[in-house]
Parts: sequence; C-alpha cells; structure tokens
Amino acid sequence: MGNQLSEDIIVRGDASLLYSIFRNLTDNAIAYAGRGTTITVRATKDEAFYHFTFADNGIGIAPEHLPRIFERFYRIDKGRSRKLGGTGLGLAIVKNAVVLHGGTISASCGQQGGLVFHFTLKR
Repeated sequence: MGNQLSEDIIVRGDASLLYSIFRNLTDNAIAYAGRGTTITVRATKDEAFYHFTFADNGIGIAPEHLPRIFERFYRIDKGRSRKLGGTGLGLAIVKNAVVLHGGTISASCGQQGGLVFHFTLKR
C-alpha cells in the first residue's frame, strides 16, 4: 500500500467511522482487485476540506456498475461476494461515514485499471 499522506492531516470526528472508511476501502481492494494490486492513498487540503484519493490498480469494474456501488446490498459479482462473505454493505458504510463527516464521495474507473475513490472530509 502506498501512503502518500502528510503527517499534518488531522480530521476531527468519530474515530470508529473514520477508521471504517479506510478499512472498508482497503478490504474491498484486497478482496476484489486481484493479485499484485497496489493501493495508493493521497490527500490534499483546502480551507474547508481534505480531499482524499484512494486508488488501486486492480481489475476494476465495468463502468455501468459505478452509479450503484454505494447502494446497500449491491454486489457486482453476487456469487463471488457470497463466497468471500461479503454483505454488500461496505461501500454503503463508507458513503454514510463520509457524509456524516460533512463530505462527499464518488468512484471512477482508473486510467490504468482499478478503481479510484475521491472523497472529502471536513477539516
């Protein structure tokens, strides 16, 4: 995992929910992106927000799934998710935790494959 975060990032909020954002994104990348995947986390800041990018270079998903991946119980590969024990709640939890901390989140397909999550958290 490539951590490209500055040490001066301080996000005030619920520690458990903040942890769940990064934990769920990491767990998903490990479970679904494929072998040899690299995860990169970056952040920038402005006066009001930290802007995070969480990206992997894995197999990614088809673009038609992007609008629904934050829905509760939505699974892209239903058989595979069940086998791995997935509930389809991880990204819904991530979205709710981000929103509860005054931020927004979106996902896109990476230029070199994989998924890229862009989210903000209030400073």
